[in-house]
Amino acid sequence: MNKRITVTKENREFIAKAFGVTERMVFKALAFQSDTDLAKRIRALATKRGGYIVCVENEFETLYDHDDYMRQYFPNGAMLEVNKKNGNCDAFVDGECVRRWENIMVSDIKGIQDWISAL
Repeated sequence: MNKRITVTKENREFIAKAFGVTERMVFKALAFQSDTDLAKRIRALATKRGGYIVCVENEFETLYDHDDYMRQYFPNGAMLEVNKKNGNCDAFVDGECVRRWENIMVSDIKGIQDWISAL
């Protein structure tokens, strides 16, 4: 999961001026691409000025079909197919089953999604 702090353009300019840094440095700090002391101070000021953290997740489509399967289609072309009756989950890449999990729990799904997203 990626996260960043969202602030207005005016606040980004104010922060850059307050610390005497470029807007690029402010961007890197707010996008958590830098973790220096300066970046931490920039993030602290941003939140004091009304900024808030936004978490960005990978997007994928989920379909709940009438045949008791949940299918999730991922941007990398992979697909998860979960049998809602028995809890089995299959991962497909290019139409071929590359991995199977049996009797999964709802708490297992995030880890499986992370695994298939990394393919």
